[in-house]
Amino acid sequence: MGLVCATAAQPAIAPAAGKGAAPDTPAVGRSTRSGPSAGLELLGTLRGASGKLEAAFRTPGEPLILPPPAGLTARYESDQGAAVVSPGFEAPQRPGVYKIAVAVDDARADVEDLRVITLVPFAAKKEGRIGSYHLGHWPYERGGAPSSAYANPAGFVEVTRENRSLPVSRHFTLGDFLTKDQPAVWPKYLLLDADLVDKLELVIDELEDEGYHVEHLAIMSGFRTPRYNQAGGQTSGRGKLSRHMYGDATDVFVDNDRDGWTDDVNRDGRVDIRDAEVVAQAVERVETRHPDLVGGVGIYPATRVHGPFTHIDARGRRARWGAGSG
Repeated sequence: MGLVCATAAQPAIAPAAGKGAAPDTPAVGRSTRSGPSAGLELLGTLRGASGKLEAAFRTPGEPLILPPPAGLTARYESDQGAAVVSPGFEAPQRPGVYKIAVAVDDARADVEDLRVITLVPFAAKKEGRIGSYHLGHWPYERGGAPSSAYANPAGFVEVTRENRSLPVSRHFTLGDFLTKDQPAVWPKYLLLDADLVDKLELVIDELEDEGYHVEHLAIMSGFRTPRYNQAGGQTSGRGKLSRHMYGDATDVFVDNDRDGWTDDVNRDGRVDIRDAEVVAQAVERVETRHPDLVGGVGIYPATRVHGPFTHIDARGRRARWGAGSG
């Protein structure tokens, strides 16, 4: 899970430091299909436990799946129409968004609901920014990280006005996770953990299974640049080592009517912290079924500027705080 150092393979969406690896593929011989259709089946490993991930983020040249399927070739095409062919299923070297197809000889199968995004390397950040976009400095950029979870990110997703609505999963887009500052500056740069997005999709499924309809799980706060985490918006309660800076944390609430305020999730006639607890309980059940997605859960009451919400992260170890924490 999470962002790894630049030499390591990564999971389906830009992960947070020191976490994760490209998913292993089953043996091609076990596939129930042949030709490029077999490749489509193998790419299913990128969909996560929820089966709903729709983007795969890699550093330049990173393998998409390991080991690469024998006899198949990945064909990438950018929005500008430039084509890249990779028998090793390696991500294109040039950062950007790519469509992907699987080919065998002259036969080809396009993957309609999956995009491969090559990350902008961390080294592109100079003096705390990339271009005109200010990011700041990560806590251990000069070394001394207490664990790999706090290592420097491998790279960033470049988010433009044109691609901010790109789906990363069934319910979420790139733009949902952006830091809420520098509104006039484009492109922006984003960290996003595959396990986090997968976990959010599983939480939605869990809520639905329990009878709580979720049309829109709003992200109140996703990725925060270190600069914003230190000085942007309402800073009270933010940790100096906040997981939001590493792309594997979100603050969420159910907002089916999209009015910017928490819904009466438990249908008791009130909007209060109990509605955030319903979401937290769903996270507990998801982590029980998927211990590889363990992380933090925090429950927060309403204030004058926001309704009650639930913090969810995929830090790789259990952490609990807030009302009813265990």
